[in-house]
Amino acid sequence: MAPSGMVKLACVVLMCMVVTAPHAQAAVTCGTVLTSLQPCLGYLRSGGAVPMPCCNGVKSLNSAAKTTADRRTACNCLKSASGQVGGINPGYASSLPKSCGVNIPYKISTSTDCAKVK
Repeated sequence: MAPSGMVKLACVVLMCMVVTAPHAQAAVTCGTVLTSLQPCLGYLRSGGAVPMPCCNGVKSLNSAAKTTADRRTACNCLKSASGQVGGINPGYASSLPKSCGVNIPYKISTSTDCAKVK
């Protein structure tokens, strides 16, 4: 990743940590989401085979998001990060969970209303 991409990603992580700090009891934070999915950036930009570390992160994140609040946090973090980290292909993003054998209860899309995620 280019240095400017890392700076953007670090800023997103920092923003998510600040936003979710009052909700410290939640198992999922933006930091968790971004750390889990960092190995997926190459796939999300260029496609191809999904790397095993990426799928491990997707599975780990899915396992951690046990409550509605956790799933909504993950949804909001994904939407926020997609706007901050350039070059993400929406089609690759939406197909990622299925490519890793994970079923999530909402569509990965910038149009998803995270408040409606159960």
